[in-house]
Amino acid sequence: EVEVKFLLPDVEDMRRRIADTSAVKRGRVFETNIRFDDVNDNLAANSSLLRLRQDDQAILTFKTKPPKEDPQFKIHNEYEVIVSDFDMMGSILEKLGFIRRQIYEKWRETFILNATHLCIDSMPYGDFIEIEGTKTAIIAVTSRLGLVWDHRILLNYLEMFNIIKKHFSLTFDDVTFDNFASVPHDFRPLIQKMRVRESF
Repeated sequence: EVEVKFLLPDVEDMRRRIADTSAVKRGRVFETNIRFDDVNDNLAANSSLLRLRQDDQAILTFKTKPPKEDPQFKIHNEYEVIVSDFDMMGSILEKLGFIRRQIYEKWRETFILNATHLCIDSMPYGDFIEIEGTKTAIIAVTSRLGLVWDHRILLNYLEMFNIIKKHFSLTFDDVTFDNFASVPHDFRPLIQKMRVRESF
């Protein structure tokens, strides 16, 4: 999995830009994700992710970091399988000793441009576009959409939330729309500092 993200100030404008590329729309779905870890949080300590997702299907995903990182892109080894029963899969993971550590939600609207996936993600704390494909294609699509390469974000959504939580002293762990409904903050200035060329 090779990808980059960009904060979107205007989702409708980005939809129009994507439409101009003749990308194929694959629909918009609501996602509920549950992050699992062991009792000692060894997966998180090793930058790995075990996730159970429910959208229009149930998917179990395991992500690990590659042997060598690339400062230009967010790269993970990703192993994924569709499961027939979301709740049963969660119970199986718990029987194996894993613990439900965190819930996070988002709306995801997916477009396909050749072999590149363009995802407009509406998170509880902001709107983003995630571009996934080959490195060459990602750079080309970024330019075609009028995005500034130096404004890309390489953090995942939970890493971004951890920064937001610490900065605003939030008291919850689950990244849900209900939790953020009562948080009267503009997160965009902080998220802009998460760009690769910015620092805190």
